[in-house]
Amino acid sequence: MSGTQKSGLVVTAHPGDFVWRAGGAIALHAKMGYRVKIVCMSYGERGESQGAWKQPGMTLEKCKEARKAEAEAAAAVLGAEIEFFDAGDYPLRITDAMMERLIDIYREVNPSFVLTHAVKDPYNVDHPEASRIAQEARIVAQAAGHKPGPGGVTYSAPQVFQFEPHQPEQCDFKPNRILNITEVWETKWKAFEQLPAQRHLWDYYERVALNRGMQGGRNSGKAMKYGEAYQTIFPDAVEVLA
Repeated sequence: MSGTQKSGLVVTAHPGDFVWRAGGAIALHAKMGYRVKIVCMSYGERGESQGAWKQPGMTLEKCKEARKAEAEAAAAVLGAEIEFFDAGDYPLRITDAMMERLIDIYREVNPSFVLTHAVKDPYNVDHPEASRIAQEARIVAQAAGHKPGPGGVTYSAPQVFQFEPHQPEQCDFKPNRILNITEVWETKWKAFEQLPAQRHLWDYYERVALNRGMQGGRNSGKAMKYGEAYQTIFPDAVEVLA
């Protein structure tokens, strides 16, 4: 990676999450020349693989292998790197070594932004757990006393964007950013097609994107067909309001 290349980090509990909720942002920034890295905490082998478990003779390891291949294919379509932690799925439990690795990734990638789950989700506790882990690693990564070296710490903690949960009203999700993903919608849809285990969600998330696009157009006054909604965790510091 060149010293001037911007980057983004996505921390997700399961493979499908980064596709449905942030696939447009990933594809858009990759198209703009950003390095985008996805950290996928699990393979979604239990709770996110309904279609896979309907197949005769399915086992946990076979399911993991299949979902890993799907996620790698989806990430490639979007233009992103992906790394798996295999922290389990339903429930998700990370180790100290995994936390250390994520902290190292923050410093290595030095992201301009982080995309992760909403901090609340009563339907899926893996999601806020992944969000908590993402935020903890972000904080520790900026600590000068964590793995101090002669070069010092150059990492600066970035803004964290929560991507839209499946049932936003139940998760206290109130978006304050709507990203126009119209120009990369076809790419996002191609990423959908890499996840046949969740075919039932393709059309649902197209409707979500159309709804957010309509809202984005109304709020910006600019044409927008497809959008993705995000909620920031930290206040932005600006020079002028408009």
